[in-house]
Amino acid sequence: MDNWPATRRAVIKAMLLGTAAPWVLNSKALAVSCDDHIVRFAQIVAPDSMNPFATFSSFWPLVFTYDMLVGVDAQRHSDRKGFAKTWSVSDDGLTWTFKVWPGMKWSDGQSATAKDVAFTYNYLLGSIGKPDELNIGQNSTTGMEQIVSVTAVDDQTLQIVTKAPTRWPVDNYILIVPEHIWRAISYAEARSTFRNEAPLVGTGPMIVSEFQQGQFVRFSPNQYFRTGQPKTAGMVLHIFSSADAIAQGLKSGHLDYGAGLTAAQWADLSKNPDIVVGESRIEQRNFLAFNTLPEKGAGSTKALQDPAFRDAIGCSIDQKTIVDRAMRGHADPGVGLVMPVATDYYSELSDVRRRFDLVEAGRRLDAAGYRDANGDGVREDKEGKSFQLELITGTFSGVLEMPVAAVQLIAGWLGQIGVPVSVIQLDSGALSARTAAPADGGGGWDLLVAAGFRTSSPHDLLVVGKSGDSANTSYWKNDRFDELLAEAGATVDLKKSRALVDQAVRLIYAEAPYIMLCYPFALEAHRKDCFEGWGTNDAVSQWSYFPFDRLKPVPVP
Repeated sequence: MDNWPATRRAVIKAMLLGTAAPWVLNSKALAVSCDDHIVRFAQIVAPDSMNPFATFSSFWPLVFTYDMLVGVDAQRHSDRKGFAKTWSVSDDGLTWTFKVWPGMKWSDGQSATAKDVAFTYNYLLGSIGKPDELNIGQNSTTGMEQIVSVTAVDDQTLQIVTKAPTRWPVDNYILIVPEHIWRAISYAEARSTFRNEAPLVGTGPMIVSEFQQGQFVRFSPNQYFRTGQPKTAGMVLHIFSSADAIAQGLKSGHLDYGAGLTAAQWADLSKNPDIVVGESRIEQRNFLAFNTLPEKGAGSTKALQDPAFRDAIGCSIDQKTIVDRAMRGHADPGVGLVMPVATDYYSELSDVRRRFDLVEAGRRLDAAGYRDANGDGVREDKEGKSFQLELITGTFSGVLEMPVAAVQLIAGWLGQIGVPVSVIQLDSGALSARTAAPADGGGGWDLLVAAGFRTSSPHDLLVVGKSGDSANTSYWKNDRFDELLAEAGATVDLKKSRALVDQAVRLIYAEAPYIMLCYPFALEAHRKDCFEGWGTNDAVSQWSYFPFDRLKPVPVP
């Protein structure tokens, strides 16, 4: 950071420490020059390691450096590809053939071939069943039980053979790493101590060149990027725990782009002639989860394990009011596991959908055996004990911030039906620790209001209900649901996949380990003065580096 002008360096340091005063960030005297062509952007993230086998928290920034075999964006945008240029599947749905980009290089100049892809996948496959199985990070063995073999036929051709038809080969989001860097790393190191220190070696447009945890990530342009070296001189990702500093940085000109804005900040920035605001549907789901554990890590009352209790609570949640008041209209009301952006699988579940009705919620609680027998306004459980539920909340790394107003509304509604709630706000790290598996020290809470971000693949839509999966923050278990998830992942036929997903979604909706609150829109903003090429639809992808690979400095008049 020492090569920045003194004024910028001081202000950015203050921003990173969370102590910059508003008058400093708003001062026009401190407007930043565009001359260095460095893109400065910010998001509410908490990257903890540059090792994709050991962390889920570092998708941003790792996705700027590493490619997936088939990028999530490539499924919807033909001009956004991953490591593979083309792909096809055999008539029986078992053999996938990929052609990687010819002549592609890693950022250190070495050839990037199908052998690197085969290495990455086989590195994971080889760890399955071992004490140090690679099943805890972005690059995970999850889903790989379907794979028979991964083979580099030649430098440009990769073949993946599966046990049954599945779209996993194109739906997974494993980041492809260079064999010449990773082949000497043991499984034990890969899932724990290996930090993968900067500068990284990747095939993406921007290479992580410096990482200061909790502060910033610096990127350098990849001179070997397959579509040509990016036109910008580099990037800096500023790491914040709230959107306040992001909004201030956009106003002052110290940031070029910001994501994760609140509705109030978005509305305020929309009035600034130097700033363009945008919103888009994304794959995030904001939810209320119940701790359904029966033993170790269980909540304070057995009522949490009762589907009838959870269903009644569901009737006390007004999703429309959450959208209108907490989200200020920037969301779709929550229904089932599938978010509206997943158009192939979304359903409004109109025939089984709960309706907001506090009287009905109370009636269902009475019918399920949770009554206020002594008239003190607080219900008792089936053993006659009154209870107060502990609700934990916070923002997991990489997801949009949950407005506190949503939590306040939920606590208020539950209080009205005789279920008092105490709220505990946690930071990202503490929230992850509390919601971890009991074997890893998690559990012991009652309710959770949080959010998750996944792809639109059948597996990712349903994985929050999969027994034993780290994404299943309710700890819910249902054998039939697991079977449906496995079947949905074992087909390439969209019609069959839709039917299986719908069955699973209806099953978990009835059991209610989760109540979907809303599907928030991504609220973002960028300045117009330094860079162009932001695009219109999907201005900034949440699944890849687009459009940071295509930005160009605004020409000087």
